[in-house]
Amino acid sequence: MSEGAVLHLKGRVLLGPDDVRDELWVVGGRVTYERPAGAREVTTVQGWALPGLVDAHCHVGLDAHGPVDDATSEKQALTDRDAGTLLIRDAGSPSDTRWIDDREDLPRIIRAGRHIARTKRYIRNYAHEIEPEDLVAYVAQEARRGDGWVKLVGDWLDRSTGDLGFCWPRGAVEAAIAEAHRLGARLTAHCFAEESLGPLVEAGIDCVEHATGLTEDTIPLFAERGVAIVPTLVNIATFPRLADSGETKFPKWADHMRRLHARRYDTIGAAYDAGVPIYAGTDAGGSLAHGLVAQEVAELMKAGLPVEAALSATTWGARDWLGRPGLTEGAPADLVVYESDPRADVRVLAAPRRVVLRGRVVG
Repeated sequence: MSEGAVLHLKGRVLLGPDDVRDELWVVGGRVTYERPAGAREVTTVQGWALPGLVDAHCHVGLDAHGPVDDATSEKQALTDRDAGTLLIRDAGSPSDTRWIDDREDLPRIIRAGRHIARTKRYIRNYAHEIEPEDLVAYVAQEARRGDGWVKLVGDWLDRSTGDLGFCWPRGAVEAAIAEAHRLGARLTAHCFAEESLGPLVEAGIDCVEHATGLTEDTIPLFAERGVAIVPTLVNIATFPRLADSGETKFPKWADHMRRLHARRYDTIGAAYDAGVPIYAGTDAGGSLAHGLVAQEVAELMKAGLPVEAALSATTWGARDWLGRPGLTEGAPADLVVYESDPRADVRVLAAPRRVVLRGRVVG
């Protein structure tokens, strides 16, 4: 589309669960529901439109071995974009991806800086690996580097016990979360196990990634305090394979991982029923491919989320949680167009008909 061109979407525009419009226009890269006067060049697209999808747990600039070069980061971002993901919460990356902000054809990224982990208690080359006395300083550092988020590794394999274990003393976590909040950042944590969840929520954490260890004791605590979870069920599906690979050295850990996997749908379904906020994230960029957000939405529905809630977890609800607009009047025109109604069959999310980013058709 040339400068001054107008994009006209005809069909159904899903602004929210109860707000559906018949058409919209894109003028100057922004959404309007008023027919523009005197438009000379109009491109018409037909279909069902959603706000650009959100992957709320994604890693651009990271692969299974650590940081990647800019060319690989670009491929990752383009893969997500072509799958309809136009807003990413990058939940930890050792790479500097600020250059992506200057690219009009790549998704918008909200960064959490680099992971912060306990020494030798996370994947090699991913995180700052530190001890508790340095936690507050590193949280402050990453709060200043990020876009309003900081990411801790809350639990990981403890070789001294042969099982998952909480990584931090409670006092250190309380001080770290207070420091993040003082600097205007929200703090989230990677957590698989049960024991890390209560102390983190009671310390004031804002979100938990994966949250496979939720139980009938901790789910009400999450709901009461409004602590969000990003289940990354497409990643949790890999637990049996991980357990098989580590069973010889760490049989207790392997058994624990299998049990967490076996009850994953029940866990997330119970969290939803209790009112815990849930958002869609894929954990792409480690060992998982990018562009899997449609699969994650389908997994949330398997866990018991109704279709409107599963869609909200990757569209209007997720955008509101992250402080970014949907398809409201005057908002940047980041949207995805589908052949049919995604509320009738979410599998349509895997096949975008058109992707519009910053008002331009890019896919």
